[in-house]
Amino acid sequence: MKKIILILVLIISPTALLAEEPLEGSPHWSLEVKGGDFMPAIDDWSQNYGKRYTQEYGGSLAYKVFRPLEVGIEGSFIQDIGQGKGSFSNLPVGKVTYKLYPVNVFVLARGVFSERQWVVPYVGGGWTRMFYKEEVQGQGTARGKANGYHARVGLQFLLDGLDQTAANNLYFENGVYHTYLFIEAKRTHAMIDTDSGLSVNLGGTSYLGGLLFEF
Repeated sequence: MKKIILILVLIISPTALLAEEPLEGSPHWSLEVKGGDFMPAIDDWSQNYGKRYTQEYGGSLAYKVFRPLEVGIEGSFIQDIGQGKGSFSNLPVGKVTYKLYPVNVFVLARGVFSERQWVVPYVGGGWTRMFYKEEVQGQGTARGKANGYHARVGLQFLLDGLDQTAANNLYFENGVYHTYLFIEAKRTHAMIDTDSGLSVNLGGTSYLGGLLFEF
């Protein structure tokens, strides 16, 4: 009986110790899920939609060319509902639903110097394709796309140390090396020419937060 107990201790102990120690090695991919506020660059936005901002939700996937530098693609969804106005009377004529679908191809640099670094700053930017759709009740639907660019900056905070055993289990079960909480500010610029001859910036400023998984 003592031999059996000794064998079990020898088997279990290395596993328990491993679960409490940070993992060795470095990740090759980054996956983000995020959400927050989007402040459109359109000047009279609050007059039509009741407030200066709306919500934005999205995610991204990136490949690490080497540890601090990665290239990736990001998609987001932005929507708001307000009141449409007549072209001549400028009076409300019905509900208007405005949707944006930004797609970003980006390069991003993270200031990471250690796999156990608690706070990591980052900066990035790249090309944007902005898809839009506007439905005005009783007046039809307008849709289209515009090319532009974006830039973002943020801070990420390592969560592994809050529960190293759970963090290691996440790696063994799903291949996730690190989990971070992050906050970021993003600026997007994408111009279109309207039928009236005016140029409108479909972009704006985003203030986002979310989770980053590195694997």
